[in-house]
Amino acid sequence: MTMPGPATGQTETGVSGAAGTVAPAEPEVDNPKSPIIAGFIGSVFLMAGSLGVGWLAPVSELRRLPLFIWMRTEAAGVALSIVLIAIGGMLLVRAWLRLGQRVKVWGRDARKATLQAVAAWGLPMMFTVPLFSRDVYAYIGQGRLMVEGINPYEKGISALPNYFQLGADKMWTEAPVPYGQLFLWIEQFVVWATNVHPEGSILLFRLAAAVGIVLSIIYVPKLAELHGVNPHRALWLSVANPLFLTNFIASAHNDALMIGLALAGLYYCATRRVILGLVLVTLSISVKPITIIFLPFIGLLWAGKNAGWRRKIGFWLLTAGIALGILFALSRVNGFGFGWINGLSAPGSIWIWYAPVGLLGLIVASIFNVFGLDGWGLARWVYDAGKVLALGIVAWQIFKGSHDRLMRRLTLAFAAIVLLAPMIQSWYVVWLLPLFAVTGIRDDWQVKTVYFVVSFFMVYAISDQLEVFPYLQTGDLGLALALARNAAAIIALLFALYLIFLDPRTKHLFSKSEEPVTTRPVI
Repeated sequence: MTMPGPATGQTETGVSGAAGTVAPAEPEVDNPKSPIIAGFIGSVFLMAGSLGVGWLAPVSELRRLPLFIWMRTEAAGVALSIVLIAIGGMLLVRAWLRLGQRVKVWGRDARKATLQAVAAWGLPMMFTVPLFSRDVYAYIGQGRLMVEGINPYEKGISALPNYFQLGADKMWTEAPVPYGQLFLWIEQFVVWATNVHPEGSILLFRLAAAVGIVLSIIYVPKLAELHGVNPHRALWLSVANPLFLTNFIASAHNDALMIGLALAGLYYCATRRVILGLVLVTLSISVKPITIIFLPFIGLLWAGKNAGWRRKIGFWLLTAGIALGILFALSRVNGFGFGWINGLSAPGSIWIWYAPVGLLGLIVASIFNVFGLDGWGLARWVYDAGKVLALGIVAWQIFKGSHDRLMRRLTLAFAAIVLLAPMIQSWYVVWLLPLFAVTGIRDDWQVKTVYFVVSFFMVYAISDQLEVFPYLQTGDLGLALALARNAAAIIALLFALYLIFLDPRTKHLFSKSEEPVTTRPVI
C-alpha cells in the first residue's frame, strides 16, 4: 500500500486582480444545496411510495391505518406509490450525479456537502416501509429462533408458530442461516428488545446498519489517503451513492455493518495495528462470512513488503489462527458452532439473467433443452465453472502482484467472487464500491461504468420487489403484480434514458464526449 500523498484540489487564497486587489476565492462546490434538496425530495418520494408497495409484515398494525389502507388496497393509491417509488429512486441518482458535477475542487467543502447529502438523503429512508428487499423480516424470524432457544443453523423460520405472519420470503422457511455469530446476537437482541414488534425491529436493524455507514464514512477517506486517492471524491462515489443508501437503509441489509467493520479492519491492518484490524475483520466475518476472503491479504500485509515465502506462509497461518480462534470462541459462547457454513451455498443455488454466468447458464439450458437434453443440469456445470474461475482469480491475486497494490488485488479478488457468481444482487455490488473507490476510480471509462451500473441496478431494484395487495391482482382492476412491476420498470427506465441521452446536465457523463475542463471533477 502506498503512503498518503499530498492533498489535492485545496484552494486557500483568492486570485490577485488589478491594482493589487485580491478577489474572493471561488467556492469549492457550486451551490450544493440544489442537488441535496433534489435528492431529499427523491428520498421523501421513496418514503411516501413505500406506504403502498413496500414490504409490510402481515401482522403489522400499520395495515389498519386509513392512509395505509388507501395506499395499499385502492388502485389509485397503488398507482401513486409506484410512480413515487420510480421517480424518487431516479431523482436520487440524478442528485448524486449533479452533486459530483457541482464540485470544482475535491476539498473540505466537498466532504461537507457529501456528508450533508448522506444525512439528507438517508434520513427519510430510516422511516420507509422496507423497499427492494424483505430480508429484514427474515432477520426478525431468525431473532425469534434465537430468543426461543432454537438453533437457526439447523432450523428454518418454519420451526416457529405462525412464521408466515413475520413477512419473510418463503425461501427462508427451510433455509439455514448464512450469517455469523455476531449478527445472530444482534437479531436476538432486536427481537427481545422490541418483543417481536415488526416496525420497532426494523428501526433497530437500521440503526445497526447506520453503525456500518458511520464506519464507512470514517474509514473510506482514511483508506483512500493511504493510496494517494482523493478521500472526498472516494466518499462521494461510495457512501453518498444511491445504491449504498437504498440497500443499507431502505432495505436495512446487514451488509452495511459487514462492510463497515471490514473497512475499519483493513485500515488498521494497513497502518501496522494488525491485531486490532484483524479483530474487526473477524467481527465482519461474524456478520456475513464472505469477508473471509480478506484474510490472506491481511496475512500479506502483516508479513511486510519484502517477505519471503516462509514468512508469508507463517503470517498466513498466524492470521488464520487468530481469526478462526476468535470465531471458535464466539461459537462456543452461543453453542452453535460453525453452522453458518451450511448456509453459504444457498445464494449459489440461484441464478439471475443479468449476471454473466447466470445468463450463460440460461443460454446453455435453453439450447440443450430444445434437443431434449438436461439443459439445467449442464447449466449447473456452467455455474460451477464460474466458481472455479473465480477461485483461480482469487488465488492469482493472492500469490501474484505488487505489495503496494495489495488493496487493489483484494478488491479484484472480491470482485471476481461477486461477478462470476450466477446470482448478483445489487447489495453485492455495494460491497465493491468502497473498495474500488479507495484504491482509485479514474475519471474516464471507469467512473462512467459506475454511473451505468448504479443506474441499471436502481432501475432493476425499483421494479424487482413490490408488495401488491392480492385483492388488486385481479383482471378487473388490472393491477396484477407483473403489471405493477412493468409499470415501475418503464417509468424508471424512461427516467434513466433521459439522464443518459437527453438531460443537458448529465448526458455527457455517460458519453465519450467530456464536459469542459473547468467543471469536471478533480481527482
